[in-house]
Amino acid sequence: MPLYEYYCPTCKSTLELLRPPSQADAPVNCPNCQETTPQRILSLFASSVKSSSDSLTSVAAGGGGGGCCGGACGCQHH
Repeated sequence: MPLYEYYCPTCKSTLELLRPPSQADAPVNCPNCQETTPQRILSLFASSVKSSSDSLTSVAAGGGGGGCCGGACGCQHH
């Protein structure tokens, strides 16, 4: 089950919820202030890449299509 992140604009907190993809955009109650308007935000993830010198390098990445940045760099990957 995916982990989704939400941001509450009222108390400026973030929360994480494990829920099925079909419930990703369903209403959420903020556990801090009980507001019912938290918005789903883009989650980032990190992974380690082994280089040719056998060292590990951490790489942070976000969701999105294309081969690089989802089209924001002008490379036309959408």
